[in-house]
Amino acid sequence: MPAFRRIGLGFLFLCILILIGVAGFAFFEHRSLFEAFYLTLMTLTTVGYGDIVPHTPAGRVLAIIVAFGGAGLFFYAVGVVSEIVLSEVFYNFFGRRQMEKKLASLKDHYIICGYGRIGKHICRLIAREVAFVVIENDPKVIRDLEREGYLFIQGDATNEEVLLKAGIEKARGVISVLRSDADNVYIVLTARSLNPRIFIMARADEEHVAKRLKQAGANKVFSPYLIGARRMALAILRPAVTDFLELTSPEANLDLQLEEMRLSRTSPLVGKDLVSSRIREISGAIILAVKKATGEMVFNPAPTYVLEPGDTLIALGRREGLSRLEKLASGER
Repeated sequence: MPAFRRIGLGFLFLCILILIGVAGFAFFEHRSLFEAFYLTLMTLTTVGYGDIVPHTPAGRVLAIIVAFGGAGLFFYAVGVVSEIVLSEVFYNFFGRRQMEKKLASLKDHYIICGYGRIGKHICRLIAREVAFVVIENDPKVIRDLEREGYLFIQGDATNEEVLLKAGIEKARGVISVLRSDADNVYIVLTARSLNPRIFIMARADEEHVAKRLKQAGANKVFSPYLIGARRMALAILRPAVTDFLELTSPEANLDLQLEEMRLSRTSPLVGKDLVSSRIREISGAIILAVKKATGEMVFNPAPTYVLEPGDTLIALGRREGLSRLEKLASGER
């Protein structure tokens, strides 16, 4: 239970205890409401009695209950407040220090600028596959990042120092999904100047902004509205194709997956054609396309296609078979 809810719960119990005390003393001791309230507070605060004292046995039993209840609530309040203070102190000292160590050790990671609706889904989909750090400036959103346990930096992603703190010089890629197109353009420009070789992906709400983002140095630009419209149109025109794409998406969490794997120079597949490589026999996977090192995409490669180092195989198959194929592609024994 959150600490503030626990404080509110303690305050509620205190109010209930006071009401019980006032009603009890008024009934058992035949006191006025003010005198009953006064007697209740004297009991709760353990100050002691003066001119008003409980005389009946029932009134004295009630005084004992109220006194113990008040003492219990006092220690409860002290515990909650201490927990809040200590948790903040320990987090500020140890939590931030540990996070800084993790940030310093990051390499070949992704930097996600913005944890809005799009950034949140990106993090959930890639959390098990790659290392990443989120840059977010909204304190309310920071609490969500803490609950998820993601590595994050609180700051402005358009700030050069923040990007450097996120390890942009050692990062594999930057994903800019802020709500403002202008901010995304600025992040792309800054990221490209800090690391000319880094892969940059950016969001564009307006179609004309996509061109500016590419001119600024973005490798890939996506428009959520355009992608959503295309997907909905495809569901109308080609419903079976849409169903198939949904089955192979990571969020479907099914055994059938689309995967890509790059051929290393030490891979036993290099120099063989698709027939002699026995990929289908070994992994059960279907090679849908091959992206060559030059960037050329070969769709539905012929059985005689010879595999080369640096080729990226785009395969469809079951997870177990794709894992075997990935080991072959990387040259693992």
